[in-house]
Amino acid sequence: MVEGFSAEEASAAEHSTVLLKEAVDGVAIDADGLYIDGTFGRGGHTAELLSRLSEKGSVIAIDKDLDAIAAGQSRFAEEDRLTLVHASFAELAEIVKQAGKHGEVAGVLLDLGVSSPQLDVAERGFSFLRDGPLDMRMDTSKGLSAAEWLASADEQDISKVIKEYGEERFARRMAAAIVRERAEKPIERTVQLAKILADAHPAWERGKHPATKAFQAIRIFINRELADLEDLLQQVIDSLTVGGRLVVISFHSLEDRRVKRFIRDQERGIKLPKNIPIPDVDRGVRLVKVGKAIKPAAIEVENNVRSRSAVMRIAERVA
Repeated sequence: MVEGFSAEEASAAEHSTVLLKEAVDGVAIDADGLYIDGTFGRGGHTAELLSRLSEKGSVIAIDKDLDAIAAGQSRFAEEDRLTLVHASFAELAEIVKQAGKHGEVAGVLLDLGVSSPQLDVAERGFSFLRDGPLDMRMDTSKGLSAAEWLASADEQDISKVIKEYGEERFARRMAAAIVRERAEKPIERTVQLAKILADAHPAWERGKHPATKAFQAIRIFINRELADLEDLLQQVIDSLTVGGRLVVISFHSLEDRRVKRFIRDQERGIKLPKNIPIPDVDRGVRLVKVGKAIKPAAIEVENNVRSRSAVMRIAERVA
């Protein structure tokens, strides 16, 4: 998945799976285990996982995107160890329970953000450089499209989304411009929205489209990306077996901060007075970090610009 770069850069890069070896090294520790690929995409991590598992091992791959599920069904048509599920990874606990594997998952892998095929297909509405319908939904079978939301949301809500999810300092100006323009005609195309946002942005940065942060923000909101991540984190420990691992690749500070904070809070356990020698198990510590945050090597960034903002964190269930 990808984040933190311009759509123009994304177009130039190949569909490479970011931190492929490092992620699977981090999560695959039991050849006979069950693994969850919570963001299937086009199956890069899933394929690597399957290559390291025995005939007893298996993968449940989850994706919101119907196109991703269809691609997976074609690519892995002969693979009996893989189960594809059209859903959000926020439904992890229910999916695991339905599989009869609650508390038995050996590893959960998440590769957050928007995928290369989603960016590259103009009809999906993710790219501001390719003119297409303003959709932005990862799951096109439900929910409001970006065009529908922008047509009905009030100015304050639009501004809040752009500021909080895009960290865009000109969010108020952009929201006002959207409301002003939609009064004249519906905002239904990606390039149309990109121009409105660019015209409202007074401080263009060299090499970066002024609509980048706002597009990102609207996409995150439409797809509940941060909310889904928070939901997943609240379910993942109980889904894992003791010794099972969580691996998360983030492409934006909003995502990475949530993952980092979650792992830190789990390591602290119950708050107690300092200097009291109480074992971790008695403090309610159930998850600990494994190593430091991992970033792509220089050679990977050189070969795949989409990897440059990736940060991977690993944690292991200990109780």
